[in-house]
Amino acid sequence: MARNKTPEKKEILVKANRTRKQAPIWVYLKTNRKVRASPKSRRNWRRSSLF
Repeated sequence: MARNKTPEKKEILVKANRTRKQAPIWVYLKTNRKVRASPKSRRNWRRSSLF
């Protein structure tokens, strides 16, 4: 990836970083520990691209 990123690309990367967070603890407990993270956060850097 380029060292100097455009503001648009930075915005996409920041948004992707925010969605990687875990689900709240109450969701984790309510679903009997089945849901740990959102489906969007399961993206792998090799398999799928953001752009």
